[in-house]
Amino acid sequence: MLRSLSRSDGRATRGGPKLFLVLVYVLVGAVATGGHADATEETGDIAVVVHPGVPADDVSFAELRRIMLGDQKFWRRGEPITLLVRAPVARERTVVLEKICKMSEAGFRKHWIGKVFRAETTSGPKVVLSSVMAVELVRVLPGAVALIIVGEVPEDVKVLRIDGRLPGDPDYALR
Repeated sequence: MLRSLSRSDGRATRGGPKLFLVLVYVLVGAVATGGHADATEETGDIAVVVHPGVPADDVSFAELRRIMLGDQKFWRRGEPITLLVRAPVARERTVVLEKICKMSEAGFRKHWIGKVFRAETTSGPKVVLSSVMAVELVRVLPGAVALIIVGEVPEDVKVLRIDGRLPGDPDYALR
């Protein structure tokens, strides 16, 4: 990967500095979290939270998967979806990858790079470094959706049901 940042004559390629900054941003996020999730993030259900103005109260698991993969870009009444995903190493991201998307980290990245390359979307999900950041963005971005550990969900955001179930219900999908 580092080889792609420079040409054979040793000079940096045009996209190299931008890619380098993205890599530094991701690494700083991993260092800031200590490279692992803390003990409070190890247990509990994961809630699907949305901006209070989102015209949905319930989504099917299949619809949630389409949203997380960028295949569904709009809510039912036509509002654009803004997808917020935690940075690597966060438990919420692991749930998105393993339970919802059925992909590895590399597969998820490849999926989104392919979508951008094929012009199916202009960008991938917005990466957030913390639950606090995700909640703040959900509050201010119409159409925003994020996955948050239940204990960190404030009262002023909407929690979507998945197949009619809320976090804590028996057979809830995101444990």
